[in-house]
Amino acid sequence: MVSTADTRVTLCGIPLDNPVIPASGCFGYGWEFAEYYDINCLGTFSFKGTTAEMRPGNPTPRIAEYSGGMLNAVGLQNPGVDAVISRELPRLAEVFHKPVMANISGFSIEEYAVVAKKLSACPQVGWLEVNISCPNVHGGGMSFGTDPVQAAAVTAAVRRVTDKPLLLKLSPNVTDIVSIARACVDAGADGLSLINTVLGMRIHLKTRRPLLANITGGMSGPGIFPLAVRMVYQVSQAVHVPVVGMGGVSSAEDVLELMLAGAAAVEVGAANLTDPFACRNIIQALPEAMKRYGITSLSEITGGAHG
Repeated sequence: MVSTADTRVTLCGIPLDNPVIPASGCFGYGWEFAEYYDINCLGTFSFKGTTAEMRPGNPTPRIAEYSGGMLNAVGLQNPGVDAVISRELPRLAEVFHKPVMANISGFSIEEYAVVAKKLSACPQVGWLEVNISCPNVHGGGMSFGTDPVQAAAVTAAVRRVTDKPLLLKLSPNVTDIVSIARACVDAGADGLSLINTVLGMRIHLKTRRPLLANITGGMSGPGIFPLAVRMVYQVSQAVHVPVVGMGGVSSAEDVLELMLAGAAAVEVGAANLTDPFACRNIIQALPEAMKRYGITSLSEITGGAHG
């Protein structure tokens, strides 16, 4: 029987076949997963966080588990923006035929602008997702996302070099995420992505030392999902731009819940690392989940839980 469920949504004016987006850092540059399934079933995906220069990342060990998911301190390992444009994007074009989301990061406001300008010039790039919330690097990343003034400065600098939709990726490691969100929107953000990972750590009982060489890492996985729901709910009520929700998503029901909280689309992160088919399976499960809860069109449920 043909499903009548309409999974289509729109993100900052660009239509998506469905709201499911693999999150940056959990899907490489896309072609790796294309070896497992046709990734054109995705709404889009956010590729690996990219900086101006090549970064080897943090020392190992940089992954640790906890009962609700995992901690990572990878540290923005990437080949640098020029290598991404010359090598990764052409390879991606062979297997993915939709606009892709470019995730960028930096250690100065100037670096953000340089990377954004270069990636904005790529026809494949539909959105720029600006990461001001990575907890695993020193001197950049999260330091810009915990202060409204700094967050606004990064937003404004990137806004000046691109006309493409601009989403700021926010940190949950703040007391008041709404103030950061408002500062980004006031400075020109077209949308917001939240939440990034939550700062945490583990200690090895035998060595009595931190499990991660970086000492701390970003918590992801189902254990942070309720926090993501709460923050998406708060931010989407406070601003009038699309919100991309993420944080511990692992099922079609999680997608529906985050959309009801206020998300226009939903990113899936750590689930891709435990099951490379996670996003495909969620997309396939969406029509039945929608039917079960009386939803005919996903685009109509965003913010449905708001009073």
